[in-house]
Amino acid sequence: MTGAWRARLRGWWWKLPLLFVLVSVSQVLLLRFVDPPATPFMLARWLDAAVSGNPGFRVHYEFRSLRMIATTLPLAVVASEDQNFASHHGFDFNAIEKAQAHNEKMIARAEKRGTPVKRLRGASTISQQTAKNLFLWQGVGPTRWLRKGLEVWYTALIETLWPKRRILEMYVNIAEFGDGVYGAQAAARQFFGKDAAALSAMEAAKLAAVLPSPKRYNAAHPGAYVHKRSQAILRQMGAMGGVGYLKSLD
Repeated sequence: MTGAWRARLRGWWWKLPLLFVLVSVSQVLLLRFVDPPATPFMLARWLDAAVSGNPGFRVHYEFRSLRMIATTLPLAVVASEDQNFASHHGFDFNAIEKAQAHNEKMIARAEKRGTPVKRLRGASTISQQTAKNLFLWQGVGPTRWLRKGLEVWYTALIETLWPKRRILEMYVNIAEFGDGVYGAQAAARQFFGKDAAALSAMEAAKLAAVLPSPKRYNAAHPGAYVHKRSQAILRQMGAMGGVGYLKSLD
């Protein structure tokens, strides 16, 4: 490499972070107003199916505005996933501390008994999950930590540039509710044979209950865990003030 090329590359280094900031801010601003045709997670799932010998696999996804989704579903998602959604700024540090304490206790018990660790608790907010699902990838090994860092950045951006209602609208449209089933409308059609606008409170609670493991649990045929979890979500929905809670996001 000649000295001129080295000098030219050195001249670009300081511009790369600035370019990333401009691109990422533009992405977030655009998607405040434009509904995404797909997400990296959807494309990765389709590609994984094609590579594994299932070329007929179909991703089910159809974006719906929040006003075309039964209010029970966004309320159930908040009750299940992020009860401090309205008040935090993207990160719930109290939830993180509680999750760490819980996980340390579960790991210690498992080590003492010599059994696998079960049901570790996460503390990602709806804003963090939206940032990850919309802009990033799952990530394993070293790329996982890169993704975590980018997740913090994109979470801060959407909390700054989007209203809370848009964040919640985006999440309920791109969250995976079943294998290849993304968003409220696709989930309502796939599991209950109806539009998202017609979901009952119990159906919404069942969908919210499967979110931690959508490939393991089925909202249409809930086992003991989903049934118990959906009942707890219903109680929490009432404790939050019911559908009136959503007005606090305006």
